[in-house]
Amino acid sequence: MVVELTDANFDEIVNNTDKPIVIDLWAEWCGPCRMITPIMEDMDKEYEDKAIITKLNVDDNPETTAKFGIRNIPTVLFLKNGQVADKQVGAVPKQVLAGKLEALL
Repeated sequence: MVVELTDANFDEIVNNTDKPIVIDLWAEWCGPCRMITPIMEDMDKEYEDKAIITKLNVDDNPETTAKFGIRNIPTVLFLKNGQVADKQVGAVPKQVLAGKLEALL
């Protein structure tokens, strides 16, 4: 199941794993964000033992959104060891996102 990140649980989830983390930054009103949701769910199943797939609602979590300087959504961040290793802005096909994650494994 895709993990719901919040300002409150962000540090606990990100800092307590050695697995890469994928963060889908989204909002309810964002049409392209809804296109990414099934891709994130598929990736969560495919990479369940290798990575942590998460979602963060930018409207509900302004602290984390500002920390990463997010100005456009959807934005997908790829973290390794708590640091941004790659980033994708805009809706793209699953193979693009999977390729970026594969590069971190």
